[in-house]
Amino acid sequence: MTRHMRVAIVDDEQDMRQSIGQWMALSGFETETYCDGQEAFAAIGPDFPGVVITDIRMPGMDGMTLLKKLVALDSTIPVIMITGHGDVPIAVEAMRLGAFDFLEKPFDPEKMMALAEKAVKARAMALESRALRQELSDGTTIMRRLVGASDVMQHLREDILDVGQADGHVLIDGETGTGKTLVAHALHAVGPRAGRKLVSVSCAGHPEADLVARLFGPLDDGAAKPIVETARGGTLVLEDIEAMSPDTQARLVGFLNDQGALPDTRIVAVCNSHTAGQTIEDGLRPDLYFRLAAHKLVLPPLRMRGEDILALFETYLAQFADEYGCAPPVVSMPEAAQLLQAPWPGNVRQLVNIAERAVLQSRREDGALMSLIMADNEASSEVMTTEGKPLKEHVEAFERMLIDNTMRRHKGSITAVMEELRLPRRTLNEKMAKYGLVRSDYVQT
Repeated sequence: MTRHMRVAIVDDEQDMRQSIGQWMALSGFETETYCDGQEAFAAIGPDFPGVVITDIRMPGMDGMTLLKKLVALDSTIPVIMITGHGDVPIAVEAMRLGAFDFLEKPFDPEKMMALAEKAVKARAMALESRALRQELSDGTTIMRRLVGASDVMQHLREDILDVGQADGHVLIDGETGTGKTLVAHALHAVGPRAGRKLVSVSCAGHPEADLVARLFGPLDDGAAKPIVETARGGTLVLEDIEAMSPDTQARLVGFLNDQGALPDTRIVAVCNSHTAGQTIEDGLRPDLYFRLAAHKLVLPPLRMRGEDILALFETYLAQFADEYGCAPPVVSMPEAAQLLQAPWPGNVRQLVNIAERAVLQSRREDGALMSLIMADNEASSEVMTTEGKPLKEHVEAFERMLIDNTMRRHKGSITAVMEELRLPRRTLNEKMAKYGLVRSDYVQT
């Protein structure tokens, strides 16, 4: 069940408000009640993280008027209408106007609770999607998602800032799970087109004829614009560019030629898979490759990012532990070494999956992290080797993780950390400075 579920109950009858409120509270909902539509609308904002249950017939602002106002405020707020037997046609009209669903009196409380839970989950997804869109339009925010202190990640962030300000097309390559789509969005967010459209399409997700029509037109729906027109002046992200057929590649070359030397629309092409023994250059027409590769970014695989592996893993452990309401598992020295030595064929995406499974497993006090890492990499269909890493790199990565964990547990208390790790204050300060750890980040967390 989704935690922190909120429901606003709107009914002019006090007994009905109280009854619904009690039913919903027993199912874990946070309830708030209102005696009419006007009072409810005044309290509900566009970021309301829940569902509205309202009677249709009320004095003053009735349920239909409230629905219309809420739809105008934010069409993704789920509104469940309560109707009498004779009001079913009105309820059907409410559905047409944007209501989530309706319940006819007398209704089954279990059905109401199930419907409300479904609605609030839909609302949570809508708010999450909205937050992601806002994040992907904010260059400062999205760059913070490209975490990592390794040299390769620092260079990548610098490259994104440089290439983002340039005007040529971009080709992004790298192994699966390295964050290529995130980088494509970052290039748009930090560049001069940030305030314009960003349109993304998968070249592998549609049959060729459908892809050509979607990209260049004509479309069956005469009112709709082809994607190249929708993205005009902004950024067009072409995912899975390697899946584009030679004929469609030729159409794209023609489009790029029509734009001239100073492109109106910037193309960011993302390669998501290679044929064994081939490069992305082998899979594209030479004229298209060299047009798209005016700037080329190759994302580093996780196994080449050193201590970033442990920092990322700790971050995702903390996130999933918070989501599942438990303490994050403690990573031992042997487990840290295993994390650093694993080949990570699925890169960051694989690491996230293992972090979630580790949290779920620790909640049951069952199994060991090391077995998860080994089983996950053995199950991979890819055969990969990992380059040997110097002992110093292992020690420093584990040391940083240990200080970070201890600081979190003691909420930034330097004295407590010194005592637990048996470190003099000067040594602790030097190590925190070396690893970029700041005490203020841990206070009251």
